Amino acid sequence: MGHRASHAESLALELRRRLGDRRRADAAAGRASPPHLEVAVEELVAEEAAVLSAAARGEIAELILRDAVGLGPLEALLADPEVEDVLVNGPSEVYVERRGRMERTGVAFANEQELRDAIERILAPLGRRVDELSPMADARLADGSRVNAVIPPLAVDAPVLSIRRFAGERPDADRLVELGTLTPELRDLLAEAVASRRSLLVSGGTGSGKTTLLNALSAFIDPAERVITIEDAAELRLRQPHVVRLESRPASVEGRGEVTIRSLLRNALRMRPDRIVIGEVRGPEALDLLVALNTGHGGALSTVHANSPEDSLRRLETLALMAGVGLPHDAVREQVARGIDLVVHMQRGADGARRAASVAAVEQVAGAVGLRERWRMRPEARA
Repeated sequence: MGHRASHAESLALELRRRLGDRRRADAAAGRASPPHLEVAVEELVAEEAAVLSAAARGEIAELILRDAVGLGPLEALLADPEVEDVLVNGPSEVYVERRGRMERTGVAFANEQELRDAIERILAPLGRRVDELSPMADARLADGSRVNAVIPPLAVDAPVLSIRRFAGERPDADRLVELGTLTPELRDLLAEAVASRRSLLVSGGTGSGKTTLLNALSAFIDPAERVITIEDAAELRLRQPHVVRLESRPASVEGRGEVTIRSLLRNALRMRPDRIVIGEVRGPEALDLLVALNTGHGGALSTVHANSPEDSLRRLETLALMAGVGLPHDAVREQVARGIDLVVHMQRGADGARRAASVAAVEQVAGAVGLRERWRMRPEARA
């Protein structure tokens, strides 16, 4: 950071402190309507930095607002469309992921308190907070990006903040072909499967492109259908005209008010859906999904964390057994075989590229669940 930029940051930090003192004094004096924050910042900068040029005053005002209402030094990273993840391991250690590659940045918070202030600004509008009694929290930004925060004593060295970005524009299937995620042959295969109301499960590891593919596949749903999406954090952006979006809610600090994916799925079945799209199956809602698929609610789309198509079905069985209703394993396995039609497995290469690795059809073979390969990525495409 250059001397001029460092001086601007220092001045902005000092003026932000004075701004806070001034607004607290106004509140204590009972001033009914203090100036809007942007107006107050402009007035303060004009008073305290009158000798600077208009451009310099504008830059300082922007820095003050950034730190007062935004995410401080992270704002520049979040404005970069190539940044996929922002990982803060304390005030002076910030990493980003660009194009599948992790790199350390020169961005830093002034101190631990400034990092905590940024975390609070994320959580406060959502009615959430982190403190010694509740040192972990999940949230999402206005653009849908997922946020996780952990503070001491659970985070041993310093507060930790993780932000999973989601681009404003989601690539469609044609764009995924251009990016190499899909082949034209696979795009047509999946388009036909979705249009014919086959139930699809997209599997893969973290960051392999499962949600991106799920969003692209939803474009092949008939526009006349009523679609209900269910997610932990509302990431999907469907283009159909008749879409109802549901989002789960964690428990409050007092431990009340939780609404789970399972509760939302049960309720969605009463909302006359033509299609149900679940962002990710990760708990006992797997059993309710399988029951729905076996009772006339076909054509569902969802994702699951797994290392292979075979593992995805075993994981789905395990999650369904977690519902604790006492169903025999064989009965759950049969529900899986009859409810899921295709598994699309996604992989993330060493170069960071996300590609579809294989597609398998689910079949019932001699009382067990079998997979018949329908498509596999050619070895030269992995290079």
